[in-house]
Amino acid sequence: MPQGLPFRKDKQGETVLKVRVEPRSSRAEVVGWLGDSLKVKLTAAPVDGAANKQLVEVLSDYFGVKKSAVRILRGGSSKNKLVEIEGLNGDALP
Repeated sequence: MPQGLPFRKDKQGETVLKVRVEPRSSRAEVVGWLGDSLKVKLTAAPVDGAANKQLVEVLSDYFGVKKSAVRILRGGSSKNKLVEIEGLNGDALP
């Protein structure tokens, strides 16, 4: 990621950001920036892809994009993930 920016653009021009998830939380919500990562709390447990599925739902609702526009590029089995969001302008990030 470029220094000072919490996101980058990939070769296709899509926004890619680091996400830090906290599974088994009391609420599913985007908390905000934690360093250069977007912190997201999830109620789902990290079992059988349930937390990843909920992450896609939470991010699509938060950014106002379709679920199909959110892809986990790396970190499918980790709390630290790299997520691509199609059609999201980086200037619109909070």
